Amino acid sequence: MSTPAACGVARDRHVEGINSMKTSKLVSLRLLLLILILIAMLPAPSLGQTTSNPASLPQHDGSHDFDFVIGNWKAHVRRLPDRLNNSNVWVEYEGISNHKKLLDSNANFEEFDVSSADKKLRIKAQTLRLYNPASRQWSIYLIDLDNGTLDSPPVVGQFTGNRGEFFHQESSKGRTILVRYVWLDLSPNSARMEQSFSPDGGKTWEVNWICELSR
Repeated sequence: MSTPAACGVARDRHVEGINSMKTSKLVSLRLLLLILILIAMLPAPSLGQTTSNPASLPQHDGSHDFDFVIGNWKAHVRRLPDRLNNSNVWVEYEGISNHKKLLDSNANFEEFDVSSADKKLRIKAQTLRLYNPASRQWSIYLIDLDNGTLDSPPVVGQFTGNRGEFFHQESSKGRTILVRYVWLDLSPNSARMEQSFSPDGGKTWEVNWICELSR
């Protein structure tokens, strides 16, 4: 009976094929297990090395943020005298704005002198800017040399890129006004400073002072 023999031979080969497949699967499982063990032994990536963690990023040293303004400039000013009253009557001034570092430190001093075209209006001012390395913020003080006083509290803030924003509060006509300075480093030969007031806690702003510097 060749058929059963043939069938027997075929069955034996089928069993060998099953055993071979079992052996191959076993080897594959062992190899997979070995790979998983090796992966588990690898050190996990540190979160501190990823740029997605803001706390791990180096903090900006802002001590040189005002370096762009050091030197002597021509100043063109547009001033809105009647503030937070829907006025659009501006007064223009021309003059100088000179800035220098104090003893090559984290501080600088500005001398400012502008006059209206008819010479009837004149604004003289001095400004002291101090950088705090602990808070990484600047404090800007207006100086009254005639009376020997500093305008306090200062306007406080910092730069992000070429834009600096600085804030403080003051009282005007029985209400609290939020004050904002914006400094823009436009180019080596141009800069801009704006002052704005907000009567509603920063929801809306009215620009009342625009100073454009050139050299």
